[in-house]
Amino acid sequence: MTPASDERLFLLIVEAGSLKAAAERIGSAPSAVSRRLAALEARLGQQLIRRSTRGSTPTDVGRRYYAGLAPLIAQQDALEASIADENDAPRGFLRVTAAPEFGVRFVVPVLERLRRTYPELTVQLALGSAFVDLEAAGLDVAIRIGRLPDSALRVRRFGRVPRTLVASPAYLAEHGRPTTVAELASHDFLGYRTTDGTARLELRSPQGQKREVTVRMGFTVDSIATLVRLAEEGRGMVYGPLWAHAEGLASGRVVRVLPDHGFDAPPVQALYPAQRYLPAKTRVFVESMAAAVRAEPTLDGAGSQS
Repeated sequence: MTPASDERLFLLIVEAGSLKAAAERIGSAPSAVSRRLAALEARLGQQLIRRSTRGSTPTDVGRRYYAGLAPLIAQQDALEASIADENDAPRGFLRVTAAPEFGVRFVVPVLERLRRTYPELTVQLALGSAFVDLEAAGLDVAIRIGRLPDSALRVRRFGRVPRTLVASPAYLAEHGRPTTVAELASHDFLGYRTTDGTARLELRSPQGQKREVTVRMGFTVDSIATLVRLAEEGRGMVYGPLWAHAEGLASGRVVRVLPDHGFDAPPVQALYPAQRYLPAKTRVFVESMAAAVRAEPTLDGAGSQS
């Protein structure tokens, strides 16, 4: 499709690397592209592209013009897309991936509401914690917890996932209740699989000082629900997400250990391809997830990014 404006054609020339390549992309004659570029240069009174037999490169003025023009055009595209999207209901396939138990607890309800609200929308949820190539896997959005590797994906942070340290009253009655961070090293811990059977916990004292301790993992399993059950049965201490232990804490099946200390709260975020036009299905899902995190008392939506 031929760019509607000479400015957009200029961006295409720079990105394509030559007038000929730009002409091929839009199915036009190089001479027609050259005439439109010349008209733009005449209007600005500056040469933007240096032509040669080896290709076309922007002049110093051309590079400065491109650097300023490209984000303006992107903003225009985004604005026009958002206006057009006001009457564009989510439809088609929405493919999402999320960590298994977080996904079941928090993502599934959001997707169910979207399905009821938008009958033309079909959702697919892949549960898994591994970082995957969204494009290669055919996914629209990934909901991930923790630090992310560098990538070209767009990131929308919803907030944080508070963690807590819990044990059952029966376990503490038998093994004693620790009153210092150092005492944790002598207790049995339950957690996710580790390479050497140990884990390093980072805590903050009531005075804000950082404390670290290495603990022994007597039982490891890749299941939050199983860790919750084992903790409530008195098998050991668990350092895990607050949302997973909220019911146990409320009922008294488990209690907090070192309740005056602070714990790391990893971020929860959505990752999706960076593109000028964000489909309505993706935009609505991401906004719905952000609202769900803000409304959930066991999650911290204070760090949400709009």
